[in-house]
This record gives sequence, structure tokens and C-alpha cells, in this order.
Amino acid sequence: MSAPVVFDPALRARRRDRAAPGFADHDFLYRAMLDELLDRLGDVQRNLPDALVIGCPDDSARMALSAMGKAVTCVDPGAVNAAARGGIQAQEDALPFAEGSFDLILCCGTLDSVNDLPGALIQMRRLLRPDGLMLAAFAGAGSLPRLRAALMAGEGDRAGQHIHPQVDVRAAGDLLSRAGFAMPVADGDTLTVRYSSLFALMDDLRGMGAGQALMSRPPMLTRAVLARAAAHFAAAADPDGKTSERIAVIYLSGWAPDPSQAKPARRGSATVSLAQALKSKE
Repeated sequence: MSAPVVFDPALRARRRDRAAPGFADHDFLYRAMLDELLDRLGDVQRNLPDALVIGCPDDSARMALSAMGKAVTCVDPGAVNAAARGGIQAQEDALPFAEGSFDLILCCGTLDSVNDLPGALIQMRRLLRPDGLMLAAFAGAGSLPRLRAALMAGEGDRAGQHIHPQVDVRAAGDLLSRAGFAMPVADGDTLTVRYSSLFALMDDLRGMGAGQALMSRPPMLTRAVLARAAAHFAAAADPDGKTSERIAVIYLSGWAPDPSQAKPARRGSATVSLAQALKSKE
């Protein structure tokens, strides 16, 4: 069965292309996610020489991996970002590479708006050579609660969907396992950002290329709706006049299966019961 088409790939690409020139002024979320992924990669005691970077709004991922001695290929949903990095424009669920092309895939900040997330993870697993590593980060369930509440308050009974549907950590971990990754891990972190107004938050989202890209267009936000939404957002401000917004980040890691990897013991294969083991220790 084909995946439901929730996001408009062409609109998504345009959002990223329009954001590209000023991305450095709005890169805090990408920077936080990439730094964490690189920290996790630093704990891996393997060479992983051929790397694929998915999501390259700037040169930082490519330069960091190149500095480690890796050959790096870049892919981005937006044509401008892809061209600037000498890479390829492609969607994560339609990657144009042969099976077993890479030892490492680093996907930063894009999986929250791909139509076929299970298919994208399956493709990434197939692109990895045996014992290759996939690391990913994206905004997940629980993100932007203040923005969501403000828009609902602004539109009242006629609220439309302006924020993307979101995946939670548990579901993401299940998808990793279903995609065939060995030793799958899904965990999360929360980033809190404080804004002087609703419009400053919306400007950041546009500036990082994260504006809504839904296939079904929500109703336009009128001036009256925005005014009510802004007032609702401001009412939640701290004493200094700034409102805290939350972004929940999901981190994924998984390995392409390989016979050399450690495997859990077969169920029922233990020769000593837990009770016996504890008794012997006493």
C-alpha cells in the first residue's frame, strides 16, 4: 500500500529554497541537532568512510565529516541547498542510490515532513553496507504547543491544521525495528526557546524552512486571526515579556545487520534461573 500523501514535496522544497539565503540567522535548531548527532558519532569506534548527509541547509555537516576523513555525498529536498553543497535534490523516501552505497547516513532535521517515513527508513537501511550506521534527528510530538494553542485560539471554532502531524519517540523506535535496523535506539530531548512575540516565532520557522507544507492547504490566517493568536501567545509570557516555546527533538540510531554483531540470547536458553543466581550471590 502506498503511503498517504500528507506533505507537498514541491512546496516543501520551495520553503527550504526560500530560507537558504538567510538560514544562518535561524539555524539554532539545526545546530543543536547536528551537534548532538556528531557527538554520538564521536563515540563510535569505527571508520565508516563513505557518508551520506540528508538535509544540508549549510556546509557544517559536510565539513565536519570531511574533517574526519570521510567521503561525503549530500542530499537535500531543496534544489538550492543541494546545489550549494554539490549534492543531489531528492526526497528521503526516493533516494537515488544503489543498495549498499554508504557506511554512514546522517539525516538532520528533515524526517518530520516526509510522506513515507517507514519507507524512508527502509531505504536508508538498504543504502547502508553491512554494519553501517544511520543517525537521524528531527522535531517530534510535543513540539510547538504554544504556537498550536495560539492558532487555535485565534481561529476559534473554524481552526485549520497549520502545524504538521508529529511522530512520538515510541512510534519512531517501532519504525526503526520494522525497517530492519539492528540495535535500534530512539530517544528524545527538549529544546526551550523564548520569544518576544508570536511573529518572532513564526519568522524563525520560516527562516529555517519549516513553514507548513501540507498537501491540504489550511485557511489563510487573516489579520484578525493573527491578532487574536498573538494576544493569546503574549498572555502566556513570563514576567520579562517573553513566552517559552518547546521543541521536542527525536534522535534515532540503527545499524545495518551484519553477522559480526552481538545478538541477544535466545529466549529460554539460560541454564540458571534468576532466583538461583541471586541465591548463589547471597
